[in-house]
Amino acid sequence: MKDYLVLISCICFLAFLVPGRFRKYFAVGGWASIVGYLFLELPYYFSLNNFMYPIIALLSVPFLYITIKYLLLGDPRVMQLSGIAAVAFLIFAPFAYIPALGDWLIAIVVNQTSAALAAVGYPVNLDAWNLVERNGFRTEIILACTGIQSIAIMLGVAWGVQSTLRQKVIGFLVVFPTIYVLNIVRNVFVITAYTEQWFPFLPQIAGNGEFGYESFFWAHNVMAELGALVFLVVLAYALFMVLPELGTLADNLYRLYRSEVERILRPKAARSDLQP
Repeated sequence: MKDYLVLISCICFLAFLVPGRFRKYFAVGGWASIVGYLFLELPYYFSLNNFMYPIIALLSVPFLYITIKYLLLGDPRVMQLSGIAAVAFLIFAPFAYIPALGDWLIAIVVNQTSAALAAVGYPVNLDAWNLVERNGFRTEIILACTGIQSIAIMLGVAWGVQSTLRQKVIGFLVVFPTIYVLNIVRNVFVITAYTEQWFPFLPQIAGNGEFGYESFFWAHNVMAELGALVFLVVLAYALFMVLPELGTLADNLYRLYRSEVERILRPKAARSDLQP
């Protein structure tokens, strides 16, 4: 079911790119499908003791409510945000739904991660085309380990706003090589930390019954996730410098969602603010 939701979301956002009076309804379907997918994925993330995505799923509920409300009103800010999501899906979809293309990208990342590990004096073995091993610990490289999601999202941010061709090219040069290289570094860190058992701490919250999993949990689910979040914020700031229109959109969206959250949390205060 959850795979169908991803496909539905992809189709809806791609349909949103086609001009027409039903665009906002396609955007509603796209956002609703994404949120539904996040909640259906919760059992998987709980099995990995991954706290980041459950938090995102929880926060997505008010986000979805506010987004749908303003999409139905045809608000240009939320329509532009949906355009960013649509561009991101346009970039991500080929790798997600064409197996040969996705496997090609995974194979490249596996080879480059292995080469980087060897370069820092930590060679690994390949148990399979996308499975690296050292010290008896194996790590599988999947599409999520290629950085393509982050690249698609940030390129969607860079290309989803009105800008010149020069700005789009600069945005690509800021986003793609930076995320790609840092994702290889991330893979090197996670694999080394896991196979060398750097962080065997607090198994009661970090363990899943698999020997040595705690080091993977702290390296992948905590340090790498938080590091990626901080990096994406910094990268977004760099894009604001290249695309001033993006900074304006971000500020407008922040004000919109903040005011709506305050209206939800403090309805009486919001009503009094409306009184002359």
